[in-house]
Formats: sequence, C-alpha cells, structure tokens
Amino acid sequence: MAEWTIETVADRFIEAARTAHRLPPVRVQGYFNCWPAIKRMPWENLGAEPPVYRFPPDPAAIDRMMETMRWVQWLEEEQRHLVWMRAQRYPWKEVCCRFGCDRTTAWRRWQKALVVVVEQLRTANRHGDAVNCH
Repeated sequence: MAEWTIETVADRFIEAARTAHRLPPVRVQGYFNCWPAIKRMPWENLGAEPPVYRFPPDPAAIDRMMETMRWVQWLEEEQRHLVWMRAQRYPWKEVCCRFGCDRTTAWRRWQKALVVVVEQLRTANRHGDAVNCH
C-alpha cells in the first residue's frame, strides 16, 4: 500500500467484516444426519425461513481479512469492539448505547483507534517491515 489513511484503514475493516460474514459456518466434525429429508406440503413451508446462499470469499480477500484482524492487536479492548462494530455497519445509536457516550465522543474514539492503526502501518512501511503485530 502506498499510503495508509484513516479512510483506507476503515475500508479494510469493512471489507474484513464482510469477508468474515461470507465464510462458511463452523460445524462440528464427525456428526451427520441419518434422517431422510422430509417432503413438506406447500402450506407447511409458508413460515419457513428461506435458505441463505453465500458465495465464499476468494483467497486474496481471506488473506486481507487475516492481515486486518492482526491490526486489532495494536488496539485496546474497547477500541477493538468499537472498530469492529463500525466495520459491521452498526448504527451510531447502537454504538453509543454500547459504550455509554454520545455520538461525537464515539466518533472521536473511533477516529483515534483508526489513527493508532494508521501510525503503526506507516511505521512498518517506513522501516520496510512486513505488517506484523509483534
């Protein structure tokens, strides 16, 4: 990346949240269903939830997500929750309720957390290091 900014870091967190949402569900290995599929009448399916089909993310998106998830190690616990809630597009009202502050304070804290990540990334770029959290 040529130059990291608050906007590019925020976009990477949003992309990471979307990629994480598109991953297949985690299931316990070794268990399976022996029961035959039940053929239902059309009126029985009226209240049923429609199946959700997700296209899995490509490997490059997963690599970017994993890199972005390592960035949260630079943040304090509360900052991690705040950044991730905004990446998942929670409205500011819910964020404010979660953190017990007004919208402006929540926005400032979010900006401060992103600045911490940007500074770490710029430092890593300056030294020619791979983006590493250790």
